[in-house]
Amino acid sequence: MKKVYVGKTKDVYLLEDGNYLLKFKDDMTGTDGKFDPGANTVGLTVEGIGKSSLRLTKYFFEILKDKNIPTHYIDADIDSGHMVVKPATIFGNGLEVICRYRAVGSFLRRYGMYAKEGQELDAFVEVTLKDDEHQDPPISEDALDMLGILSKEEYRILKNLTIEIANIVKEELAKKEIELYDIKFEFGRVGKYQKIALIDEISGGNMRAYKNGQYLDPFELEKIILDD
Repeated sequence: MKKVYVGKTKDVYLLEDGNYLLKFKDDMTGTDGKFDPGANTVGLTVEGIGKSSLRLTKYFFEILKDKNIPTHYIDADIDSGHMVVKPATIFGNGLEVICRYRAVGSFLRRYGMYAKEGQELDAFVEVTLKDDEHQDPPISEDALDMLGILSKEEYRILKNLTIEIANIVKEELAKKEIELYDIKFEFGRVGKYQKIALIDEISGGNMRAYKNGQYLDPFELEKIILDD
């Protein structure tokens, strides 16, 4: 296999059959050694977090597979720390889609004049450009369409999928008395008909979750959810 991309938390390899292998790393996003799921830089390295993220990702992608929700997922090998996925075409240079249930993080920093910390939000969907240089700026439906990144029809599909998948994750967490505050997804076009599908991962590194009012770090989250 051939390494084709080095990411912040995963490296990507092209396989001989045309599919891709995602190798999960022990790097986490954040600043000054502190984890932050909304950060666009690697802030720390934590031994074992790669496999922990993969375990949770496999768990959620299998649930989505059973519900016939489109994703790029094929299979995962926890011991090897990798996931095999279908080829996907990203939108522009990449988009991140956040679904918010509470006013925290960058939402609160931007809208703190009106929002209170922890205020309930009704599955608010926010799209940002993957652009480290400009701090991943938010972008509207109209701008996505006018700039040729995503049509309005594609935006509606993206938004509906985001809410549907986020609600599934939220419900799974609620079974363990965990509350989901927000979660970040990535989407792309997958398959012969370039259907919009979820790509990348679903792990503690992409969400903020709380239990009894206390924030759960990615290790704690994975342990509670997958503890039988």
